[in-house]
Amino acid sequence: MKQEYVIGFSQCIGSDLWRKNMLEEMRMELSLQPGARLIYKDADGNSKTQIEQVKQMLEQHIDLLMISPNEAQPLTPIVEEAYKKGIPVIIIDRKTSSELYTAYVGADNYQIGKMAGEYIGSTLKARGQVIEIMGLPGSSPTIERQRGFADGIKNFKGIEIRTQVYGDWLKVNAEAELLKIQPQLKIASVIFAHNDVMASGARKIINQLQLNQAIKIIGVDALPGKGAGLEMIGNGILDASVLYPTGGKEAISLAFKILSKAPFSKENNLGSLVIDHTNVALMKLQWDKIRNQQTDIERQQSLLNEQKILFKDQQTILNITIITLVLAVVLGGLAFYALVENRKINKNLAANNQEILSQRNQLIEMSEKAKFATEAKLNFFTNISHEFRTPLTLILSPLEDLLQNEKIKTAAGSNLKLIHKNAFRLLRLINQLIEYRKIEHGKMNIHASPNNLVEFIKDISDSFQHNARKNNIDLRFSTVQPELVAWFDPNKLDKVIFNLLSNALKFTGVNGMIRVSIKNGDGWIHIEVEDNGPGMSDDEISRIFEHFYQVENGSAKGSGLGLSLSKELMLLHHGDITVESIKGKGTKFTVNLLPGDGHFSEEEKNQILRDKDELYEQAKIYTTDLDEPQETNGSDLVSPLREQSVLIVEDNTDLRNYLKRKLSTQYEIFTANSAEEGINAAYQEVPDLIISDVVLPGMSGRELTEKLKSDFRTSHIPIILLTAQGSIEQQIHGIESMADAYLTKPFNYDYLLANTKNLLKGRELLRAHYISDIGSSGKPQVSKSLDRKFLNDFAGIVEENLGNEDFTVDEISKTIGISRVQLYRKVKALLDCSITDYILNRRLKKASYLLINENCTIAEITYRVGFASPNYFSTVFKAKYGVTPSEYKKQA
Repeated sequence: MKQEYVIGFSQCIGSDLWRKNMLEEMRMELSLQPGARLIYKDADGNSKTQIEQVKQMLEQHIDLLMISPNEAQPLTPIVEEAYKKGIPVIIIDRKTSSELYTAYVGADNYQIGKMAGEYIGSTLKARGQVIEIMGLPGSSPTIERQRGFADGIKNFKGIEIRTQVYGDWLKVNAEAELLKIQPQLKIASVIFAHNDVMASGARKIINQLQLNQAIKIIGVDALPGKGAGLEMIGNGILDASVLYPTGGKEAISLAFKILSKAPFSKENNLGSLVIDHTNVALMKLQWDKIRNQQTDIERQQSLLNEQKILFKDQQTILNITIITLVLAVVLGGLAFYALVENRKINKNLAANNQEILSQRNQLIEMSEKAKFATEAKLNFFTNISHEFRTPLTLILSPLEDLLQNEKIKTAAGSNLKLIHKNAFRLLRLINQLIEYRKIEHGKMNIHASPNNLVEFIKDISDSFQHNARKNNIDLRFSTVQPELVAWFDPNKLDKVIFNLLSNALKFTGVNGMIRVSIKNGDGWIHIEVEDNGPGMSDDEISRIFEHFYQVENGSAKGSGLGLSLSKELMLLHHGDITVESIKGKGTKFTVNLLPGDGHFSEEEKNQILRDKDELYEQAKIYTTDLDEPQETNGSDLVSPLREQSVLIVEDNTDLRNYLKRKLSTQYEIFTANSAEEGINAAYQEVPDLIISDVVLPGMSGRELTEKLKSDFRTSHIPIILLTAQGSIEQQIHGIESMADAYLTKPFNYDYLLANTKNLLKGRELLRAHYISDIGSSGKPQVSKSLDRKFLNDFAGIVEENLGNEDFTVDEISKTIGISRVQLYRKVKALLDCSITDYILNRRLKKASYLLINENCTIAEITYRVGFASPNYFSTVFKAKYGVTPSEYKKQA
């Protein structure tokens, strides 16, 4: 094999992204094949230039020619000339007019078009209108792709190729042609373009004309890289693209097969696939992994070259030493030993390096997948959050009008206030998410101006006074300076102060204290917000500014974005925000601003004065959420007693009161705001049904369900779980925790009520079944194992003591190991009868059996079933069966 091969590559045009990728793939593959040099020529779309370039390469005595012909007919003679000289020729992508070449590498354009047609047919479910944007008229790729597309789509009878236009492979031409057929665009379901460039032009026209965004855009190429097809699919510009492989890697591999006299195929058609949102992330990750591997390979090759140089130097020294020195043999032996050890070390290093690379690649792949998934979710929520603002505005404005109407307010005031409060809460969360994402992407700009900081902070503090007074919280603002001019952005700093005061009010109890103060010293301006709330632990302090982190303090909850956003806004001000807290004593947040304007650039300065009306609107967003609803735990003495009871376990006061108000018209309601309270209420009240949230402070709703279902005192109670976690896996997990129903938020109240009624009705049917089954066999069939065990034990104890006329409920309670009250409630819940009635019914059933099946006197049967006298037994038996024991025996 030759020491070095010279490979010439003539490219028809190298400026487009597809051919740039082809060249990059060639170079990547060449890096894996040492001993080869590539001569690259770009004809820039000129056939004459390409012919001259090929001639120059032939004069340089290349070992192999690779060529992508600009035009078939003009390039045929020079390709044949090279082939006849004995130089192997590989044709890439486009063929010549002759069969005189060594091998061909390229994709099947007919198959590409057919795949696109079949994909569109399956996507449209065999119905729709298609617009086809074709390439250059008369070019072989255009003809073959159009023919393949027509064949691929003809099997779907309901799909029609409405219009065909030529885009000449260019975005601007495709846009111009689409503008001419606007009426057809309005009814189109899919636009298929012969390359991704023209497909992106189609998306631009659809957006420009504000047409139906549901129109699917399908392209061809699916290239990696900035602005290429894979990125456009990931960004939603294209819905799908048919991969058109460049063949660069395959061409180099084929060249080395030919040069090394290895077997090869003359025709090498490359495979393809359709890439859409389902697999674009995987394709991106694979491409990134390939690039990383290429970097590692190049670094390894650099190390190998250094080793080769070192080896050559050692060999030269060895040769000189052998000739000139007497100790040549000794030195030769040492050099040989060094070489052997070097090879061992290299092998060990290579093995270790390979293991490290494998582990690192796995970590990178996992990290990239996690990063991509997180980023995709955040981008989705950010984008959709922008869309929420308009419907929220259309909700809030009419809602505030309705709240001003006294008639409507009287009829539905509580519901309207609940809607009003939660709409503002949603608006605040949306604003925080959008602003945080702007900061993450560097799109949030600061507009600082000189303002009276004292007046600014006082206005904000005053806007919270109403909420503070309602909870008898002493909110005070103090400063030693009546006026302090500072440079800041009012529209950014107000969000920081709003958030701090809102949090202070949430976490400060009734009769608490909040102090807001401004201090000037040590080169900084300090704004302090201090409360005497529950405080935080050291671990909570260290994580308080992390986004989405939430401190578990009572039932007060947030998005976990407020403090993280405040931190970022202060960094934009070239300032900071710090926190000091002692668990159980209180918390103090300090906002730090630099005096003067020297730390702001000219672009960050703005002389526009703040708008107090805007400050008021911002205050409403933060203060409305603080209007906590009045708890309604007190029982209504006027309302009638309900036969059935429901326990609601929900930490959100609004939702808890809403469910209580709605369900109290039909059921007796008990409430709890944590899982621990809910468990205690379940043991104390033994309700007929429990409705619980999944996410609760401390113990979760699933843990509550598992605990109650595992305790025979409450195992019979049906439980409905409410949650915002709506995935199938989460629902399965909820059902596996033994919940009877699993409803995702937002839920329909009528659907919740229907589930409640259905479960209670099912419980009533089971009761009737148990009672009738006990009457016939004495052993009820219960679906839940704990309930079945309880009833078996209970029935067994009663059966053993039927003949004991002094048998009491206390003896059953003592034997089973629970109190009389709990025993009564359990039996009542499962059998819908008292313990005394159950025992009496069992005695009479056994007596009826003995009367029919055994030859005993009435007196004997009386004492065997635990009655004190035959007369009393006859009276009770007749009341049950309508005849005396003697008559019953005669009728049998």
